[in-house]
Amino acid sequence: MPESTDTGVDSGLSRVNALSAEEFQTEFARCLDIDRWVTALERERPFNDRTALFAAADAHARTITDDEVAKALARHPRIGERATGRDTESAWSRGEQAGVDTGRSDVRDAFQAANAEYERRFGQIYLVCASGRSGEELLADLTDRLGNDPATEARVVADELRKIALVRVEKVLDQ
Repeated sequence: MPESTDTGVDSGLSRVNALSAEEFQTEFARCLDIDRWVTALERERPFNDRTALFAAADAHARTITDDEVAKALARHPRIGERATGRDTESAWSRGEQAGVDTGRSDVRDAFQAANAEYERRFGQIYLVCASGRSGEELLADLTDRLGNDPATEARVVADELRKIALVRVEKVLDQ
């Protein structure tokens, strides 16, 4: 994923820096639907380079609250359930979850059962940064996280949202 042209200009970063406030908020809400996070990033523009943007995105995402987690979860499909929309965010979600479908009914069935148990235990969907991970890896993660207490799990989910946001910031830059 090249970030600059032969002239040394990062066209993705230039585009992001040139977005109107409204356009910026729309694009970055697809990365992490937390108003405070999006607004904080928008206020820090222009970014000198990708490193500065990623550092700011990471720093602001590390302070996600439990209330912000609940709001952000509303935009995410269950792991293993493909987003069906034609919008960019749905396409990103399908790509990020590509490794979940192993084609194995035993893994799919175990995943559905573990998802149901997770939702009973924590009252929310299981969320994980699934990019580049297999269905078996995600099932093992889900099973392990069922052992967390609610406070620990809340922090784990917030960190998973942060990881997803950073993957998606890169997608915004590279579109």
